[in-house]
Amino acid sequence: MLRLDGVSKRHGSQILYVDGSMSVFPGEKVGLVGPNGSGKTTIFRLMTSQETPDEGQVITDKGVTIGYFSQDVGEMSGRSVVAETVAGAGEVAELGAELKELEAAMADPDRADELEKILERFGEVQARFTELDGYALEAKAQEILAGLGFTQSRMNDDVGTLSGGWKMRVALAQILLMDPDVLLLDEPTNHLDIESILWLESFLKSFEGGLVLTSHDRELMNRLVTKIVEIDRGTLTTYTGDYDFYEEQRELADKQQQAQFERQEAMLAKERAFIDRFKARASHAAQVQSRVKKLDKIDTIEPPKTRTVIEFEFHQPSRSGDDVIIIEGVHKAYGDLTIYEGLDLLIRRQERWCVMGVNGAGKSTLLKLVAGVADPDEGEVRIGASVKMGYFAQHAMELLDPSLTVLQTLERAHPKASGGRLRTLLGAFGFPKDDVEKPCSVLSGGEKARVVMAQMLYDPPNLLVLDEPTNHLDIQTKEMLVNALRDFEGTMLFVSHDRQFLRALSNRVLELTKDGVHTYGGGYSEYVAQSGHEAPTMVA
Repeated sequence: MLRLDGVSKRHGSQILYVDGSMSVFPGEKVGLVGPNGSGKTTIFRLMTSQETPDEGQVITDKGVTIGYFSQDVGEMSGRSVVAETVAGAGEVAELGAELKELEAAMADPDRADELEKILERFGEVQARFTELDGYALEAKAQEILAGLGFTQSRMNDDVGTLSGGWKMRVALAQILLMDPDVLLLDEPTNHLDIESILWLESFLKSFEGGLVLTSHDRELMNRLVTKIVEIDRGTLTTYTGDYDFYEEQRELADKQQQAQFERQEAMLAKERAFIDRFKARASHAAQVQSRVKKLDKIDTIEPPKTRTVIEFEFHQPSRSGDDVIIIEGVHKAYGDLTIYEGLDLLIRRQERWCVMGVNGAGKSTLLKLVAGVADPDEGEVRIGASVKMGYFAQHAMELLDPSLTVLQTLERAHPKASGGRLRTLLGAFGFPKDDVEKPCSVLSGGEKARVVMAQMLYDPPNLLVLDEPTNHLDIQTKEMLVNALRDFEGTMLFVSHDRQFLRALSNRVLELTKDGVHTYGGGYSEYVAQSGHEAPTMVA
């Protein structure tokens, strides 16, 4: 259906792939993995003919349609959310627009002499539009938008009033509504909450076409993909199975290659020692010459490529009092929307509360109340004795000084820290080597978020309040953070859509629903078992 055959590609002096090949068959779900900058997005651009390979070819079977969701969302305004979604649905949307033009043309007396031709074209367009189920298009668009978190009233709003994250959801809805033969999704879950991720997962499971997906959500990859294509230092390698199986097979292949490399190195050392020992003796000249020729013909085995994931051991915080957060009788509303009505909650030392709830339930509001950046309308939020709080929110990125480099930002926050330790920390958060010298003014939103997270966690406070801390972390960095926070001896209150993060770190769950507040004594896994669902409103 779609394949890359012997493709080579470079950007400037950087070689992305050499003689790389991969394929996508009908119904196949492919996970595309590789470190940042390895060329995952370029693969998508090659598949959609936005770029061409330097060598090799990209082959798409005749008639195959491709839908591509990327992080670059174009300008959207002037139409309702539903209308914008329908307008971006590809061929079926174009046919719908043409039908309206033809209907107007048939009613235009000035075009009466063209009526026979217009009617003929109308019949052709209508037949194809019906074949693509075009008359159900708006209903389908509303169903997809609802799955991605839009309320009915919000679907009628001008799309231009939406934030960047919600426009991303509209762009994703357009591609899903398009229903192409091949779906290319580049980090589709970046701006989704857990309910929308679960809905998308269900949608993609039932999708009958081919799928190529990049995602930092390990659980999504494990549940969806049947094949992994890894990009690593110019090579494309295909593994059959989910993400966990790929990691096992890659580790096994590395061990086998290392063993073969070591055996060959031992053999080569022995042969070279013989040559060095007897090369000056005429009696051994023939044997020496034979062994030299033998060495020249050997295909040397390379050692396995090293994959460095930098671990960082965080300091343990000072001990706080036993009662860390005390919330009593809190009321909070925004206009006519009541968020809390008499909320009571006590969070004690070393408890790790994850907050679950649909959009608008008040997850981020709770964190803001605790952090002191919002005030309750009634009631009280108190922080306990000897509590030092660290609050991570997306807007914290705006506080970075654009004139400082990444390293200078951490040096200013932690003047007594050694440069080597700060560099190690930044390496763990995805800033290797010279990347620490980047000025904050040129960083992407994701890079800024990682700087803020690193700055806060170098010397962690004993209360961490985290709003979507994994939003811009790749799988390896996320695992580093989870491993480090497992041993964290403080208290945590957090919102996250990442099920691995939720499962690994929570030991309490606060669920906010329209029926009220529910608490669960165990972590996320126990919450799923007790409630029968993975998120509020989601049926198991």
